[in-house]
Amino acid sequence: MSKASRRTETPFRRLLRRSAWTVGTLLVLAFAIEGGEYGTRDVLVQRTRKQTLTADVAQLRVDVDSLKVEYTTVTKDTMRLERIAREQYGMVRGDKELLYFARATRVARDTTTRVDSTGKASPRG
Repeated sequence: MSKASRRTETPFRRLLRRSAWTVGTLLVLAFAIEGGEYGTRDVLVQRTRKQTLTADVAQLRVDVDSLKVEYTTVTKDTMRLERIAREQYGMVRGDKELLYFARATRVARDTTTRVDSTGKASPRG
């Protein structure tokens, strides 16, 4: 701008120009912080998810280690293996008998005859 045009600049125009620069600067800052493929909010969500997954992986490693110990124990201890086979799968040794005890089911209807009001015998049912 020339000196002549600066003199004619009113306070309102100056305020308007400063406001436009301020808004533009704020928009550029907002885009720098939140814009793009991964904004600040996305990064924070991903960081939280990473912590959760890391904790899950640690728990799974503990589970795998305990299962490895259990596997080693079962494969080396035949008595424990036999107990598990008996209790969980109903298996028995080849030289033993297995007896099944079933609950008594509802007794079938009685098929005896009964006498009706006419005095004749009729099958019950």
